Amino acid sequence: MHLSPAARSLSRSTRHAASWVPRVLSATTGTTTPPATPFLSSTTTTTTTPTPSLTSPSFPLCRHTQVRWSSHSPMGTPPANPRKQVTLPKLRDMYAKGDPITVITAHDFPSAHVADAAGMDVILVGDSLAMVALGMEDTSEVVVEEMLLHCRSVARATKAAFTIGDLPMGSYEISPGQALETAIRFVKEGRMKGIKLEGGKEMAPTIQRITEAGIPVLGHVGLTPQRQNSLGGFRVQGKTVASALRVLEDALAVQEAGCFAVVLEAVPPEVAAIITQKLSIPTIGIGAGNGCSGQVLVQVDMTGNFPPGRTIPKFVKKYGDVWGESFRAIEAYRDEVKSRQYPAQEHTYSMPVKELEGFVQAVKHLRGV
Repeated sequence: MHLSPAARSLSRSTRHAASWVPRVLSATTGTTTPPATPFLSSTTTTTTTPTPSLTSPSFPLCRHTQVRWSSHSPMGTPPANPRKQVTLPKLRDMYAKGDPITVITAHDFPSAHVADAAGMDVILVGDSLAMVALGMEDTSEVVVEEMLLHCRSVARATKAAFTIGDLPMGSYEISPGQALETAIRFVKEGRMKGIKLEGGKEMAPTIQRITEAGIPVLGHVGLTPQRQNSLGGFRVQGKTVASALRVLEDALAVQEAGCFAVVLEAVPPEVAAIITQKLSIPTIGIGAGNGCSGQVLVQVDMTGNFPPGRTIPKFVKKYGDVWGESFRAIEAYRDEVKSRQYPAQEHTYSMPVKELEGFVQAVKHLRGV
């Protein structure tokens, strides 16, 4: 494409303008600040050494370090009073005081960000992501690499909550050595602070091997979804004397092996309360009543981030309607785009009139336009 002299001059001016960010100098503070522009937000740190005269030849150059210069920030504005990090000693202290422990799942940066900001004590990257985030049939499909990807995403967003990664089926059952190797990957690559695995007495040697290596383990007994085929499906456990005793024995075994807490899933509340009294570590209930030391729910379930008609477990309380709100917003956006109501004037960027006139004239001289 051949450009006229006017167009070439305009092009050079545009490139020059794009590479230069004007700064306003404050004579009183010696600091620089970016100009107020409607389309940019920034977080910058600037340091200078003030001098008596701005015209002095020895006036120092400003050291301007740009931390972020974009239209958005994934983390938003840091809270004025950030929470202290939740640690194992903190969880043990909460348990000793009878303060219920709040646990919720998160599977990506946004879900972890909101869970952490809302004050959750523990954020679990559960293998339930197989269904709620990846569209799989059940938890048996998800693999280690997929779990690690989501763990890293959650870890980036979480600043205070204690993070736990769920070891997927097939990554820990073969031997304690295999389980330890996987657990180490969840800490090193996934940036988790602890791991969770399913199973009772039979997993005690595995749990001991991992905890002896210094990795916190959250146990999981009662209904263990990874073993649903051997349980005859997602069935409540502990409904008979024999079954309830097995759940108790499993809970005691994982406690003895070194678990810092244990999830009790789909167990009658009376049974869960008795097991909680018999243990010296916290129990985290899910479908096990309020007699446990804490509770856990899948975030997608409890926020209502699913279409109408989807079946959810009996124990889930729907605290929101994320699907409905998202549907309403996206539908409104679709309609406004179709009707050309969006974008409106306030959603666009202005251009100086003279520059626009110059551009229009330059375009007229372009060949083939």
